[in-house]
Amino acid sequence: MKDYSVFDVVGPNMIGPSSSHTAGAARLGRMAAKIAGDNVKKVRFLLHGSFAETYKGHGTDKALVGGILGFSPEDDRIKTSFDIANERGVEFEFIPIDLGDDKHPNTVKIVMNTEDGRTVEVMGASIGGGNIKVTEINGLEIEFTGAYPTLIVKQWDVPGAAAHITNCVAKNNINIAFMSIYREQRGNEAFTIIEADDHIDTNVIKDIKANDKLIQDAFIIEGF
Repeated sequence: MKDYSVFDVVGPNMIGPSSSHTAGAARLGRMAAKIAGDNVKKVRFLLHGSFAETYKGHGTDKALVGGILGFSPEDDRIKTSFDIANERGVEFEFIPIDLGDDKHPNTVKIVMNTEDGRTVEVMGASIGGGNIKVTEINGLEIEFTGAYPTLIVKQWDVPGAAAHITNCVAKNNINIAFMSIYREQRGNEAFTIIEADDHIDTNVIKDIKANDKLIQDAFIIEGF
């Protein structure tokens, strides 16, 4: 039997009428921006299912933009996120779309253009109670929730990469709760996702990125 927390029962503090459509949406936008490097200049939100049907009335649109701007679900600035985005020069667009029958009804694909010319795509779903699940990064199927402090490493799929990452994690006294490695094909790009029991010190990023022959990028996601 599942153990329910107080958070599951009463829901999160948030701006808006629905935890799935506002709190979850804000977390998805904030997570996507973090994955892109927090320098998003243009973003398209491809909205699926109930997100596509009710995004205006439930405030999903303002919550997603607020998340891209770095606002947490309880941040009152979400109410004026469109105006703030315009002031900051961040372009945004909402596109209702069918992403497929296998997708959760509260799914959004977030396509971001960054200041340094990159395009980053993140797909995820708001799964209830303000909780989220990220299911794709740049078309690669993955899965993590952001419920734990999370280390995400983009690496080359070559011998020694996983060992290097885990050695750095152990060196920094990080206890791993969950760890997964995802790749599209052998020898190409891969992602290692480590969810930890406690705070992840930024020193681990320096240690991991020190080997640039194996590692492309690494970052920490906390507080979601």
